[in-house]
Amino acid sequence: MDRRRRRTHALAGLAAALVASAAPAADVPLAAMRWLALGADPVAKLTQEPTECLAPPADPALARSVEVGRAAFRTPLLLGGQAARAGISCESCHRAGRANPDFRFPGVSGAPGTADVTSSLFSSHRGNGVDDPKPIPDLSGPRAALKVAPGNVAPFVRGLIVEEFDGPEPSPAVLQGLADYVRALGPQACPTSATRPVTVQDLMADVRRAVAAAQAAEDARTTVFLVTAARARLFLLDERYARLAAEQGALRRADRELADIAQALREARPNARMQLARWQARTPILEARLRRAERRSLLDSKTLAAAL
Repeated sequence: MDRRRRRTHALAGLAAALVASAAPAADVPLAAMRWLALGADPVAKLTQEPTECLAPPADPALARSVEVGRAAFRTPLLLGGQAARAGISCESCHRAGRANPDFRFPGVSGAPGTADVTSSLFSSHRGNGVDDPKPIPDLSGPRAALKVAPGNVAPFVRGLIVEEFDGPEPSPAVLQGLADYVRALGPQACPTSATRPVTVQDLMADVRRAVAAAQAAEDARTTVFLVTAARARLFLLDERYARLAAEQGALRRADRELADIAQALREARPNARMQLARWQARTPILEARLRRAERRSLLDSKTLAAAL
């Protein structure tokens, strides 16, 4: 239990560091630019994203598990180690559960869209000292193209987290959620449009979905992890509003409130879940404020182009 508590506190501290570092260097206004292939248009690539090929399960319990996995998939806190410090999540390589042909991380990638899964930079377990990057697979593509059978997804994902990235042992609910999320992706669920704009509405929806998954979680460890996953999603908004003090201030106040709630959940305070529900109920107010300033933020292609 002591080890679990230390691990949970470490994750929370990392979430705080991610949000606190939301004022990147002037030449790299968005963290994702650090692993964008040379020659790729950052405005085009970072104001658009692939659409998600997710088929929500009809079974309510399975649908809740998929939401846990979806939130975990999108936060660097899952991977831990050097990847988390760099801000890398599963989604960094598999944007919206697809591939990422523009991913190129120094020392890990060869050609754009590749990654060395046995790099010592990220792994003390699987590092082999050989530069052998492989193409990043599309998790939403044909099942036959993936090397993992549906029944083996959970142990495979655990190996990626714990061994490939030196991450902390995920809770059983998070690991099951990731497996269920990956299994729910598929070409039959792909929308007609292959891409969509990156918007306040969608990022705030991610925040709310992570919090809703936390509210439905049955164990404290998973609940706290999902709250910190929501905070990591707020960070993506924070960096997009880095030049708008009022809006960024509102985001950071919301983040501090979530941090306090996470601490209350760790300590099993009786009103912690009620506080989380109240926080969730106030998110439309924050979203409306952010949407009013969206065109002046780095979500807007013209504003981002001017910033670069």
